[in-house]
Amino acid sequence: MPGKVTEVNKPTGLSQQQIPFLQKQYGMNIFAFEAENRFLKIVWGIFREPMFILLVIACSLYFILGNISEGIMMAVAMAIVAAISLYQEVKSSRALAALKQFAEPRITVIRDSKEQLIRIEELVPGDIMLLEEGMKIPADAMVLQANDLSVSESIVTGESMPVEKNEIDKQNQLYQGSTIETGKCIAKVTATGNNTVLGKIGKAVAGYSPPKTVLQQQINKFVRKLALFGLMGFFIILLVNYLHYREFATSLLFALTLAMSAVPEEIPVAFSSFMALGAYKMGKLGIISRQPQIIENLGAVTVLCLDKTGTITENRMQVKTIFDYKHDSIIDMADGPQGQKNDILLYAVLASESNPFDSMEKAIWEAYHLHDGVVVKDKFKMIYEYPLEGQPPMMTHVYQYDGSRIIAAKGAAERILRVCKLDDTSLNKTSRYVQQLASKGYRVIGVASAIHPDAELPAHQDDFNWTFMGLLALYDPPKKNMNEVIKRITDAKIEVKLLTGDYPETAINIASQVGILNHARHITGEQVMNMKDEELQALAKTTSVFARMFPDAKLKVINALKANGEIVAMTGDGVNDAPALKAANIGIAMGQKGTETARQASDLILTDDNLEKMVTAISEGRKIFSNLIKAVRYIISIHIPIILTASLPVALGWSYPNIFTPIHVIFLELIMGPTCSIFFENEPLEKDNMLSGPRSRTAGLFTKDELLIGIVQGLAITAGVLILYYVFMTNDHSIEETRTIVFTALIISNVFLTFASRSFTKTIYHTSRYKNSLAPALIVISVIFLLALHLMPAVRGFFQLGTVTIGEFCLALGVAFASVMWFEVYKMDLWKIKQR
Repeated sequence: MPGKVTEVNKPTGLSQQQIPFLQKQYGMNIFAFEAENRFLKIVWGIFREPMFILLVIACSLYFILGNISEGIMMAVAMAIVAAISLYQEVKSSRALAALKQFAEPRITVIRDSKEQLIRIEELVPGDIMLLEEGMKIPADAMVLQANDLSVSESIVTGESMPVEKNEIDKQNQLYQGSTIETGKCIAKVTATGNNTVLGKIGKAVAGYSPPKTVLQQQINKFVRKLALFGLMGFFIILLVNYLHYREFATSLLFALTLAMSAVPEEIPVAFSSFMALGAYKMGKLGIISRQPQIIENLGAVTVLCLDKTGTITENRMQVKTIFDYKHDSIIDMADGPQGQKNDILLYAVLASESNPFDSMEKAIWEAYHLHDGVVVKDKFKMIYEYPLEGQPPMMTHVYQYDGSRIIAAKGAAERILRVCKLDDTSLNKTSRYVQQLASKGYRVIGVASAIHPDAELPAHQDDFNWTFMGLLALYDPPKKNMNEVIKRITDAKIEVKLLTGDYPETAINIASQVGILNHARHITGEQVMNMKDEELQALAKTTSVFARMFPDAKLKVINALKANGEIVAMTGDGVNDAPALKAANIGIAMGQKGTETARQASDLILTDDNLEKMVTAISEGRKIFSNLIKAVRYIISIHIPIILTASLPVALGWSYPNIFTPIHVIFLELIMGPTCSIFFENEPLEKDNMLSGPRSRTAGLFTKDELLIGIVQGLAITAGVLILYYVFMTNDHSIEETRTIVFTALIISNVFLTFASRSFTKTIYHTSRYKNSLAPALIVISVIFLLALHLMPAVRGFFQLGTVTIGEFCLALGVAFASVMWFEVYKMDLWKIKQR
């Protein structure tokens, strides 16, 4: 909103020596909520897990039946399961805590007369903060100097309309949690943490639980189906065994064996672990995810909407050309003599901030000092300003100079031409200059001046008696790596679209330079707003350049793309980008030049504003999803033989109906859990993953072929194990010897299956070269355990196993190999087909 301008000397701020004392006196600038013991919360969560409850029941039954050694072993197994779960939960929690540190906003303060960037929790009363448009106010404060300042205080007062703030008493209070809507200010901190107004009225929120994502819902649905199947099997096995043994406790123990084998508790753990650790790793690379669950959307992105300035370009503008309307001349800044006075540059500077933070205004000041060198601030005193507003926008500053008022304005060329009311001939001629300059990739702005003798200023900046001065053409070159970045994104089957406020000619030129496909066709923001939704949805499919865009138009385009079924990622940095960032499936804010409002509305923050990081983010998203699917398919495949080996002999009335006890199943679970959530999480990205295109977010967790292959893998292992089971059982081998051969075959099958599941299309010959530090450890641990099972009597006795010959062991090894490695032959055929 328009307002008077008051200037004060820049304060010196606190000294560094005062900070420790003040932090000790007032504490950190955080809300002190009732402390919760995170460790106990994690432990309680583990105790409530279905698998742990089943273990407690099984352990109790062993003691009830007088099997003390088995009961002790189950208790040890419970401790191991709890320890593994605790490790995974703590690891994920630490990753999330570190992620929170990455995402924590910072604030510029003045200490020892120097500007410093600190974390907001380090603020203390007395600190001098520099606040600007889009920032969330981090502490209660008092305005020392304001420039066109308005603040949204809805979180404190409930008032939806912005409130004007200035240095006047009762209008100078700023409250923590409020947002700077317009302008900027220098403010002194008066209260922090629980001592702020927000802290006292208790409106701060300690935490937020986001709704479950699509992938979470799919996984939970899948787990519920498996759990239901296990529950049905539990009652069937309980009934059959009770009819056979007439002992409820023994029958319950065997039924629990099946229930434990059917509970896929590894899958939700794997999902949480993959997302948290993935977000943490990305944070270390400078890609901050504000919610770990957003990682799942990264692998599904189909459209990337880009801003131009600072995202595609270097955000390092230079004034290249000036059109002098009065003399009808074009001035090339590279050829113009330095020190030559230029009124257009003078008025452009007067219409800019005296301490510019915008790259365009910095470029205008730089050009002015280079070609004139006179310090404007000493000659002119700014007394009033009209902020940047309107569609297209312009801004105006009013100065006192030699007893008269000098008015300077700059803004979008068409807006400046409109308010200057040129005749048709001059307007057409100037418009052609605008198009010519824009077609070279330049940003073109108009400059106007006015003299206002009246004491009262008009309410609206358009109402001055404007004189058109000319045009400034500024160039912001594309980043050097942008062609390669756009190509990599396009190769990943992701459409790239440019949404910019610049002229169509400028946007098309830049889009052409960086390699955006279909850049010749464009739509303007005005056209977007005039279209019906169905018409825009159709055009959005084939249009890559959207020019002269403003916030409402950007939002409408994002919604149209989403209505087309696209998964949309969008970059933005300003306050006005917040609605579109929020509407996009993934909002991406710039960490350096982005406003706090944009960062708070976003899902990802690129700390160095480097779009190349987005390629990394997408590849990480695809890798995490791919590895998660590998882990889940592995769990399905290995659970099937365990479930069927525990249930089919009972149903078929075999001589040895219950080959496994809970001890055997829990040991297999101890192997499968870490394999699922640790081994596969550590797998690298497959080379062709970025070229295969984004996954469908609305599709099921698996395709029918993927699920079928996983089931067939499990059934193949089951067939091999049951054949060994039946052969040994019917050839006068004891139950201990039969159990040994079946248990050995399952353990070896699990190892082969782990390595076979590293890729859906590439054979072990290729995947053996994947870098995973846990692969050798998995083999070594498996070999050591197999040696212990067969060579150490105490271990054999504990698992109720017998001795087998080397030939019988090799038979189990061969059956396990054949039961799993048939899939490698299938993958070779797939590979040959793919190569064709």
